[in-house]
Amino acid sequence: QVQLEEAGGGWVQAGGSLRLSCVASGNSFSVNVMGWYRQAPGEQREFVAQVTPGSSTNYADSVKGRFTISRDNALNTVYLQMNSLKPEDTAVYYCNAKTFTRPQREYWGQGTQVTVSS
Repeated sequence: QVQLEEAGGGWVQAGGSLRLSCVASGNSFSVNVMGWYRQAPGEQREFVAQVTPGSSTNYADSVKGRFTISRDNALNTVYLQMNSLKPEDTAVYYCNAKTFTRPQREYWGQGTQVTVSS
């Protein structure tokens, strides 16, 4: 089992910045890709960004150039630096981890609210 604990959500005005963090514990040695997803009210959960252990990254088009995902493997922690925030970024942000194991397992954090006011 892998446990994920997020921190760093909150309220910010449009144009502002927030930094999310997520720490993996438990069988964290089995974690491969880590990432962030978000879910706005009445919407489906959507992909935001992901990072491999070797720091290869992938972003949703909607956040490219504004968000930066990074990872500290020694601390089993993934970060999401969010700049130039827009009201449409308002959502619950969920940390996600996928394992090296076969079959692959997937884990989710409890979510952290990000609210961007106009």
